[in-house]
Amino acid sequence: MSPAKGLRSIFLRASPKHGHRRETSRETAPSTSQHHSFSATMMEENIQNAEEIITKWDPEASSYARITSIFYESREEARQFLRAVAELQRAMHYFMGNSTVSGAKSLVRGQTLMKAAMRRLQKEFYQILSANRDRLDPESVTASDRSSLSLNSCSSISDLEDDEITTAKESIDEVERVSMLAMADLSSIAECMISCGYGKECVDVYKTIRRSIVDEGLYKLGFDRLSPAQIQKLNWDVLELRIRNWLAVSKVAVRTLFAGERALCDHVFASSSSIRESSFAEIARDPAIYFLGFPELVALKPKMTPEKVFRLLDLYNSMPELLPEIESTFSHDSTAAVCTQARSSLARLAEAVRALLFDFETAIKKEASKAPVPGGGLHPLTRYTMNYLVFLADYGDALLEIYADQPLQMPSSLPEPLFDAIMGTSAPPSPAYRGGESFISSVSPRFAWLILVLLCKLDSKAEAYPEVPLAYLFLANNLQYVVNKVRKSQLMDILGDEWVSKNESKVRGYARNYERLAWGNVLAAAAPSPGLPSDAASAREALCQFNEAFADACKEQASWIVPHGKMRDELKLSVARKLIPAYRSLHQYAENMLRGERDLSSVLRFTPDDLGNYLSDLFFGDTTSGSSTISTSDSSKRSRLAVSSVSSLKG
Repeated sequence: MSPAKGLRSIFLRASPKHGHRRETSRETAPSTSQHHSFSATMMEENIQNAEEIITKWDPEASSYARITSIFYESREEARQFLRAVAELQRAMHYFMGNSTVSGAKSLVRGQTLMKAAMRRLQKEFYQILSANRDRLDPESVTASDRSSLSLNSCSSISDLEDDEITTAKESIDEVERVSMLAMADLSSIAECMISCGYGKECVDVYKTIRRSIVDEGLYKLGFDRLSPAQIQKLNWDVLELRIRNWLAVSKVAVRTLFAGERALCDHVFASSSSIRESSFAEIARDPAIYFLGFPELVALKPKMTPEKVFRLLDLYNSMPELLPEIESTFSHDSTAAVCTQARSSLARLAEAVRALLFDFETAIKKEASKAPVPGGGLHPLTRYTMNYLVFLADYGDALLEIYADQPLQMPSSLPEPLFDAIMGTSAPPSPAYRGGESFISSVSPRFAWLILVLLCKLDSKAEAYPEVPLAYLFLANNLQYVVNKVRKSQLMDILGDEWVSKNESKVRGYARNYERLAWGNVLAAAAPSPGLPSDAASAREALCQFNEAFADACKEQASWIVPHGKMRDELKLSVARKLIPAYRSLHQYAENMLRGERDLSSVLRFTPDDLGNYLSDLFFGDTTSGSSTISTSDSSKRSRLAVSSVSSLKG
């Protein structure tokens, strides 16, 4: 009879008809007892099998087990070890419900083995984490990914030797293979320890090692920890170096270091969402808060000058790009403080930018220099302000966000023409900017207002000139510089064609006033009223008056300057077109009338061609006065030719 049939006959044997109830009860008890005995035997065998492999690798049982790694020696045996632990856990659950003496002994034996198994797995977990620090470093893994991408997308792959390509790919593949194996091993160990109730021991090892790796990663990125008080005490040059470094590494820190740590933690503790979140929070939360809090500490630094606004805007510009990834990586309640810190830094930077731009406006208003600029040239305040605004215009998108809910506050007593000059900057927005009309409406008036503050200050500066024509030349020069700066920068997209046209018209108005006041007497002498003199004496007197007026005008304007070449030529040509034809008529008439007189050459002091030459030499400044000059030979030659062409005009 086969064993199967024998067992079947034992369990299914029929009882005799008499004494049916009593016989049934007798047979039922042995059957149940045999069933329990069979299960207990199976569980005992599970414990015995587990004991064999657990004892072999118990770090307290042998020096060999203490110094080596089961996952390194034999991955197959490592899998057997994990299966043995799972079977041991099943056996322990079974004997927990068995109140017999033998069951209690088996349970104690199982508990002893389980502790040994957990010691082994805790050691393995630590060894894998430690041995693979470089391969599990998110920054290194990402770097290998970038190298792989760069290699695969090389535009000139022929520049590399075949063996170099093969070696590079093999190196990258090996790093990825080893890191994936390590992550798989860590995950299987963590799942086993957590299911056996030893999750705390596993998590403690993980947090200790990975926190040190995150701190080390930030240090490698050049971001060592300083206290808020230390940062506040740094001089600006040192702080600016740290700002530049933060800007350079911020994307790597967020996208590689913190996001990589998030991915690793999710993989290792995939079996428990609560452990996954709490572990990542304790590893990355504080370093991330410190790193993302750095911009706020910079924004809180006291006594910053308006020039520092550009570094703050650089920091501000970097934050919105990182925020979606920050919120994705730190999405759980346990890490919500990181997102809060990022938004707080952004808000503090916005406050600091607004404060520094207010200081900038105040500095323009309070500029206290009183000495007029020699020759009516460019005022240093004009250069400083416009260069500042040109740089500021490059941050148009950031300023749009910073002032989104901050309407421009202007004095209620502002004259209507000035108000229109500010609010009338309604040009189509440049495609380079976001926000469309909202950009124009919220940012353009601020730039127009700052320029208006500058122009009002220049008006007061012009009052320092005793010569009214020079005051108008000063205003024309400086406004022309403002317009040129706007035209050649992003300010053109912000302020628009209408603003430029209005201010170019003002430049021409200043130039006309200069011309009228500086050359009015000379033009009147060249064309005496009511007409040409009727006799020799009158002709002599008219020429003498012209000679004196022209000489005085040239002498007075010898040190005056017009830096802008086109404007300089236009001014000379405008004067020449009016002056030279009128003087030619007077000169020819007087020459005929005074012909034969002895001192004719002293009376006819200037020829029409002389006027063109004298005019050509104007507006380059006096090299002996100490003022800035633009008297280059090429520019002088062009002006001379231009004005000489006017001197050839017939009256």
